[in-house]
Amino acid sequence: MNGTNRDAIKIGSHVFIVLKKDQRSGNLTEGIVKNILTKSAFHPHGIKVRLEDGQVGRVKEIKS
Repeated sequence: MNGTNRDAIKIGSHVFIVLKKDQRSGNLTEGIVKNILTKSAFHPHGIKVRLEDGQVGRVKEIKS
């Protein structure tokens, strides 16, 4: 499942995000969602979240 729809992402979800510094390489970072930062219902590049460890990035994949 991709992370472009805000409805699919809940606080506590296990996700893979791409950090700003990794956008060119596409390296993914795994973590648990602490806050959802994007206010709109949809974002083509992924909903921006903050992980429990403080890292911020856009959701590329939701682990089911």
